[in-house]
Amino acid sequence: MNEIRAAGGVVWRPSADGVRVCVVHRPRYDDWSLPKGKLEPGEHPLAAAVREVAEESDVRAVPQARLRSIRYVSDGLPKVVDYWAMRAVGTGGFEPGTEVDDIRWLPVADAVGLLTYPHDVWVLQDFADLAPVTAVLALFRHARAGNRATWSGPDTARPLDPTGVAQARQVAELGALIRPDGLRSATARRCVQTLEPLAARLDLPIEVDSDFDEPKPGQDVAECALAGAARLAELAAAGVATVVCGQGKVIPGALEHLTGTPADYRTPKAGGWLLAFSGTRLIAHGRL
Repeated sequence: MNEIRAAGGVVWRPSADGVRVCVVHRPRYDDWSLPKGKLEPGEHPLAAAVREVAEESDVRAVPQARLRSIRYVSDGLPKVVDYWAMRAVGTGGFEPGTEVDDIRWLPVADAVGLLTYPHDVWVLQDFADLAPVTAVLALFRHARAGNRATWSGPDTARPLDPTGVAQARQVAELGALIRPDGLRSATARRCVQTLEPLAARLDLPIEVDSDFDEPKPGQDVAECALAGAARLAELAAAGVATVVCGQGKVIPGALEHLTGTPADYRTPKAGGWLLAFSGTRLIAHGRL
C-alpha cells in the first residue's frame, strides 16, 4: 500500500508576551492547522517542510528542532507528516489563496484552542515543551569516497568518488536550510570536499578541525568521541548556526555524550543530524 508523505512546521516568532506561532486556515476543509504539505518526488522531508511553510504562509523559516511525526489515514491511505520547530526570519506579505485563505500568529495557548485536529495540538505541545533554542548545528558524515582498501595513497587524502560528489551536493541543499554562519570539517580530504558545494553556495570558508577526525592508530576511541562532543558544545555556545562534517567513528560516541542516552547513532555516508542546543545542552536531535 502506498504511503502519503508530508512535512510541515511549528513556525514561531518572538513577541512582547513571549512567542507567537503560525496557524493557517484551509477553506477546502474549513479547518485550522499547522502549515504543511506533501513531498515532491525525491524531495527530502526537511526541504519539503521549509518549502511548504513558505508556500502556505509566505514565511521564510529556519528549521531548528525535530518534533514528532504524525500518522493517520487520509483518503484511504496511510499518511505520515514530519514536523520541525522553525524560526521565522522573514515574510513576503501573505495574500489569501485557494489553499490557505487566512493565517494567524497566536500565543501557544490560543493556538491550541483554535487548532482543529488533536494531532496538531500534540505537535504544538512538543514545541512548547522545548527549552529556548540558542544554536542549531547540522552534523554530517562525509560522503562516499570509494574503497579504503583499494586507495594507494594516505587515507586522509582519499577523495570523494562520483557518487560522493553527488551526495555532497545533497548535503549542500540540506545544510543551507539552517542558514549557517560557519562550516567546520574534519581534516580528511573527503570531509572537506563534502562541504565544498555548500561553501561555494554560501561563500563561506571551511575551517578544518581535528576534533572531528577518526581515531589514529593507538588513540582511544572514547577520548576522540569526547573531544568531538566538547567541540560541538563549544560551537553551540557561540550561539550561531554551524554545519559540521565529521568521520563515522567519531559521530556516534559524540552524540551519545551529548544526549546522555545510549542509542544507535551510526550515521551513513552523507547522512547527518539536526542538533538543537540551549546554551551547551543538546535539547533535540533528529536524523537528516
